[in-house]
Amino acid sequence: MSLFVNLHVKDLPASLGFFEKLGYSVDEQMTTDDAGCVNLGEGVSLLLVTEPFFTSITRRAIPDTGASTEVALALQVEGERGKVDEMLATALANGATEAGEPEDNEYMYSRSFRDLDGHLWSVLVMG
Repeated sequence: MSLFVNLHVKDLPASLGFFEKLGYSVDEQMTTDDAGCVNLGEGVSLLLVTEPFFTSITRRAIPDTGASTEVALALQVEGERGKVDEMLATALANGATEAGEPEDNEYMYSRSFRDLDGHLWSVLVMG
C-alpha cells in the first residue's frame, strides 16, 4: 500500500526546496509544473500541488491556513530527540514558523512548525 498526501502550495519550487532541505528527496518523474512529489519514506509521498491545480482537483476553496488548520501532519524520525531539534531548526532556518511548545513525555518528544504555506507539521521521536 502507498499513501499520497496532497497539499496546496503557493510557490511549488520554494516548497519543494524546503522539503529537500529537511532531507527528503523529490521524485522528478512525478513532478510537473503543477505538482511535485516528495518521498517521505517507504510507501509515503507528499504531493505539493499548486493552488490553481489543487482547486481544479478538489472543486473547493482553499482554506486560509493562517486562520484555520485543515490537517495536522506528523513525521516520526529515528534516533534521539536531538534529531527532532535539528529538523525543527532546519525548518525554521528555511522559512517555517514554530507552532507551540515542545511536547516531552515518557512516550515521545515532539516539536511543531508551520511550513511555507501554513500547514501544521509535528516532528517526533518515540520512546
